[in-house]
Order: sequence, then structure tokens, then C-alpha cells
Amino acid sequence: MKRTFSLLMWISSFVWVAAVGAAERPNVLFIPVDDLRIELGCYGAEHIHSPHIDRLAQTGTVFLRAYCQQAVCSPSRTSLMTGLRPDSTQVYDLQTHFRTHVPDVVTLGQHFQKYGYYCVSMGKVYHGGYDDPPTWSEPARRPEGGAGYVREENRQIMVQRRAEAKQRGLTGIALSRAARGNATEMADVPDNAYTDGAIAELGVEALRELKQRDEPFFLAVGFLKPHLPFNAPRRYWDLYDPEKIELAANPFPPKNVTRFSLTNWGELRNYADMPAKGDLTEEQARHLRHGYYACVSFLDANVGKLLDELDRLDLTDNTIVVLWGDHGWKLGEHNSWCKHTNFENDTQAPLIIRAPGQKAPGSKTRALVEFVDIYPTLCELAGLDLPDHLEGTSAAPLLDDPDQPWKAVALSQYPRGSVMGYSMRTDRYRFTAWKHRKTQQVEALELYDHDVDPAETHNVAGDDDKAELVESLLQKLDESWQAAHRSR
Repeated sequence: MKRTFSLLMWISSFVWVAAVGAAERPNVLFIPVDDLRIELGCYGAEHIHSPHIDRLAQTGTVFLRAYCQQAVCSPSRTSLMTGLRPDSTQVYDLQTHFRTHVPDVVTLGQHFQKYGYYCVSMGKVYHGGYDDPPTWSEPARRPEGGAGYVREENRQIMVQRRAEAKQRGLTGIALSRAARGNATEMADVPDNAYTDGAIAELGVEALRELKQRDEPFFLAVGFLKPHLPFNAPRRYWDLYDPEKIELAANPFPPKNVTRFSLTNWGELRNYADMPAKGDLTEEQARHLRHGYYACVSFLDANVGKLLDELDRLDLTDNTIVVLWGDHGWKLGEHNSWCKHTNFENDTQAPLIIRAPGQKAPGSKTRALVEFVDIYPTLCELAGLDLPDHLEGTSAAPLLDDPDQPWKAVALSQYPRGSVMGYSMRTDRYRFTAWKHRKTQQVEALELYDHDVDPAETHNVAGDDDKAELVESLLQKLDESWQAAHRSR
């Protein structure tokens, strides 16, 4: 009896201490963005209207060289939310759920819940086809309004294409792809007529509610744009003069490119007004760029609503804000579109973090960081212990000292049938080894020297004078991948 009483007292004391500690911890506003390139004002793109994201950057830290683990939605988001690389989760596609292979992994949201956080999600956090209920304190919230297309003629295109696809016997993902509408839309409508505008309003409502709770919150507000289709209210299109929109400076495949390197950008070709094969015209390319920029500015306005509400609720000084794009995107570079490659355009993505009390607000860092680093970074910033399974490194010290020495490489990968492209970004080079997935035999190599070729227009891996460099980089690549998984 005495022992039972002592145990109950110890448990009560532990719960009380945990509750006090949780009440003192910062909140987290977590903003995933779909298909966002580093083409933002705070990254030096003066032609882009992104004042709200730039405002966040002015009070936080911009990671100029952040890289996803795989340049496609589900593997990238899975790696970030689990802290594990694709080879550990076995998630390389849009269908596989990570719990199939790592059923007991503690996700980012689960870990924050353990320390007393109330975790809420809305919009696209994991890939749109699935969620992970244990990550959250409640089911995902969904906006009541908002739509992908608002013009009736565009909706009818989808209805017709879906009916035709069903007649051909298509189902599941194949049906979804075949039933897509046009690649762009602009309409004179309020922001909340589109899904992202409605998600932003839901996020604002959630902030107001969560402020009233006793425990700190982890609020994930995932935006869909600038993912295809490039649909946004007209006023965001009007921010850009189509005559002044420049096309890609390198609209051609790299010299000596491997057969594994590029794709036929089928994601874009699925849309009703895009060619099933062949190149785009300059007019089509410029219009798509226009639509992408409009969606970036639409996204920016929605992010601004969340930041404004933080200020209005006096939550800014006690809230960590992290904004990240799940991967990059090609807008005609290499005569290609979309993601799905190991090129810099695809693997590099925006990452901005603002934390209470950081010593270098408004800074930019050129340190190499990876998306598996975000999980431990947020834990350290919130004062939480790190789970043992993590395969990344906390980047929190860079918020205080952005120029300090940092990791030597950032790793990404992409599968192509029987081969896997293992890619390594160093301070100077992007090096990729395409290896047979069973034998690990090297099938092809890529080397781009960013000091002289930042647009990656010439694969020099086969040049005679690069043989010694290639050998050393291949060794470094193998050692880095082994070390990246050693923690498990």
C-alpha cells in the first residue's frame, strides 16, 4: 500500500513537472509548401512578389542551401516527418505508407505530443493520398470551402475527361491522372474561393483557438500551391507582366547527360491543354512561368495571413515558425519541367526558420542542410530530447552563428527502375552515382562543378582530367551514405 502511494505521488509529480515545462515551451507554426523553388525575394529573385515570406526571412534565418532527400512529394515529406531517409523508410513513390516498413517510428508530431504539445494539421502535410493519425492530437482539419478550379468551363473539362477515362477502364491513380483539367486558371474571385485561401482562413481560426489552450501547440498548415495546376485569383497574375517574364537560361539537356538523369515530365503532360509529347512553345513556357509566379504570390499572401495573426494574438515572440518547400521544380531548365530528378533545381528547396531568442535574426546561411535535419532542429529549438532513430543533425546552432563550419555534404536520391541515383552536394560539386539497386554496381556517373557551371549544363564525370576527382568523390559518396544511416 505504501509502495503504491509512493508510486502515485511520483507519477503525479512527474506529470506536474512535465506540464509546467510544456507551458514554458515555444509554440510551433509549421508551414509545408508544395513544389516551391528557391525563386523568392529573400533568395535574391527580385522579379518575384513575396513580401510576407521575405518579412519572415528578415526576422529569421534563410537556409540558402537546403536539400530534400528525394525530389517528389511523399518521400520528401516522409523523410522530414520521420527523420529517416528514403532508404530507411522504403518510401520512394506516392503509394507506399512509411508505417508499412517502419511501423513503430516516432514521427515529429508524436514526439512533440510526448512533451505535452497539442498537435493539429490541415492542408497538405503528408502526401495528399494519406495521413498518419498518430502524428496528431486530433483528426486533420479540413476547410469547408475552397476548390481547385472555380471556372465552370474548367470543371467541365475534368468531368468530361474523367468520364472518358472510365470508359477506357482506368481506375485509381491512372484515372486521377487522366482526369486532370487545364494546367492554369485565373479568376476574379476572393482568395478563399481556392483551396489554399480556405486553408489559410482555417489556420487563422486554429491559431485563435489554440492560444486559449493551456499546453503549447504544434500547428501544421500545409499549402498546395504552387503545385500544378497553376490556379490563382487574377490579382496575383496581375502582379506580373507576361512580356517581361524570362524563360529558362539553360533550356537544353546537359552535355553528356546520362540516360537516367532526366524525365519526360509526364506530370505536366497529364493536363488537358499540355502536349502529350514534344517540346512546349515559348508562349506555353512563358504562360506556365506566369502561372507559377502567380501561385507563389498567392501562397505568399496566405502565409502573410498566418504571420499577421501571430502578431495580432501576441504569439510571435513565443512561436517557432518554419516554412519549407518539399522540393524544387523545373520551369524549363534542361528542356524539362516538374521535379523527379537529382538536379539542383529539384533537390534544392526553400527553408526559413525563425525562433524566439535566436541571436542572428535576418541572417542567411550557406551551410549545407538536409530535410532530415528539420526534425532534430525543431526539437532542439523547443528544448526537447532527441529520439534515437534520427538520421539528421540539428541545424539550430546556425540560427545563432550562420557562418560557422558545418557538414560537408547533403545527400539526395532518386530511383529509376532497377537503378538508384545517389546524389551528393558538396560545397563545390554535385556528384551522382547511378547504382544497380541489387548489385550496387555503378551504371553511370554525373559531376557538375558549381564554381564554373552553376546551371549544371555539362556533365564532366567522363572527362579525362576529372578521373582522380571522380574517384575521390565516389569514395566520399559511399562513406557519406554509410555514415548517414549509421545512427540506426
